[in-house]
Amino acid sequence: MVYHYAHNVDEKSAKAVGIALPVSTKQAVEICRFIRGKNVEKAVKELKEVIDEKRAIPFRRYNRGGIGHRPGIGPGRYPKKACGEILKVVNSAASNAKSKGLSSLIIRFITPQKAATQWHYGRKRRRQAKRTHIEVIVSEEKEKVPGKKEKPGAKETKK
Repeated sequence: MVYHYAHNVDEKSAKAVGIALPVSTKQAVEICRFIRGKNVEKAVKELKEVIDEKRAIPFRRYNRGGIGHRPGIGPGRYPKKACGEILKVVNSAASNAKSKGLSSLIIRFITPQKAATQWHYGRKRRRQAKRTHIEVIVSEEKEKVPGKKEKPGAKETKK
C-alpha cells in the first residue's frame, strides 16, 4: 500500500513524514495546531519546553473529560511522548532542508492523519494501539522589505 502525500514540494521547501508513530491522533492534532506557521527553531524550543513541563499545549478541540486549565491558555496538557515523536519529524524536515541549502525555515504545513491500528494482546482482553501519520513541510521564510507592505490578494504587475 502506498502512502499519498498531501502536498508537493518545490525547490524552496523540504518534507519529512512519520509513518505509524505511536501517538494519539487527538494529541497530535492539538500539537500540530500549536506549532503550525512558526519558525522551526521556535517550534523545537517550545516542544522541548512541553517535554520539560514548562509550557502546556492548549487543547482547543479535544478538551472534554476533565482537562485542567493552565495559566493563560485555558484547558491544556503536557503530552510528552507525542511531542517527542513530532519533534523527531520536525528535526528530520529541518535537516532535509539543510541538505538542500535552505535557511530561516518556517513550518508551512503539518498534518496528522489516523493510521492503521494494531492490537496489543493482554491477559484478559486485547486493546487497539493508537497510531498516527505525521507529514511536515518546511520552507524558507520570505524576506520582508522594510517600508513595503503587501496587501492580501494583491497581484504583482509585470514591467
